[in-house]
Amino acid sequence: MRKVGLVATASYLPERWMTAAELGERSGIPEQVVVEKFGVRGKHIAAENEHVSDLSVRAAENLLNEIGFDPKEIDVVMYYGSMWRDYAVWQAAPHIAHRIGATNAFAIEYDNVSYGSPMALRVARNLLRAEDELKNVLVVAACRESYLLDYANERSRFMFSFGDGAVAGLLSGDADRNEVLGAHAITDGAYSLQVKVPGGGSVDPDGYRYLDVADPQSMKGGLDQVSLPNFVAAARGAVERSGLTMDEIAFVCPLHTKRSMFLALLSELGMREDQAVYLDDTGHMSGVDSLLGLDRAVRDGRVGDGDAVLLLAAGTGYTWAATVVRWGGA
Repeated sequence: MRKVGLVATASYLPERWMTAAELGERSGIPEQVVVEKFGVRGKHIAAENEHVSDLSVRAAENLLNEIGFDPKEIDVVMYYGSMWRDYAVWQAAPHIAHRIGATNAFAIEYDNVSYGSPMALRVARNLLRAEDELKNVLVVAACRESYLLDYANERSRFMFSFGDGAVAGLLSGDADRNEVLGAHAITDGAYSLQVKVPGGGSVDPDGYRYLDVADPQSMKGGLDQVSLPNFVAAARGAVERSGLTMDEIAFVCPLHTKRSMFLALLSELGMREDQAVYLDDTGHMSGVDSLLGLDRAVRDGRVGDGDAVLLLAAGTGYTWAATVVRWGGA
């Protein structure tokens, strides 16, 4: 079977950084709670004229420039980030491909929201395995959901950590390093209507235009029972499909969650805090988190040659997803 490698990663974070103090002031939540419970020291905020396509292009260009890769060699540009793009009914991927000069690529768009990184790696890996003529796939995600927050809406409090940023990854079917291994996902649609922007769609074209939660207590009660087990099941499934055991996982890159969930997840996986990335300076950025975590960990020297890395995420819907990457050589 063809080996697919994650050749390179890069990211882009907007210049503006909203501190925990400012977030607390806007939401009425004490700064200490924002830092200790929400797990956010601050988060990046896109400029008003900086949209999802702009963020994506910056991340993609950072990657291409860093490794000196010709965008004409890209066969597929896959956008998998926030569903809230520049325009309400529109695809960002073709625009991103055009702007970076990927003139020989076709575009794909996946609305995988917060579980995007592990799912995008899985889809890109399978695409490269299925079609030998394809050589390189650029995956890119961005989030600008800080602009979808109504800090006066207490029902959406758990989303106040949402920030803005972008990440990109280049996958190759001819790579001999950084192999994308097994993947696994679990979906439970029981709470699929809980988290959404109620207005702007066909159900309510003129309704509320910010993120909302229909019934926070009901959703929290249900998810408290299933979320951690499903995270673990997705992780173990991906690890098993990689022919590994959890003891062989050297590092985990989870999406950003409240700190108590982060610690509980590490405990269930049998991993230490120094074996994981916690994005307390960015908050949660839809599908960006896990791949950004890997990018940071590699650049910081926390992931070494031969390390098996678990990318783990979950997104409203709800879907829990995981993919394993063997960094460096086999």
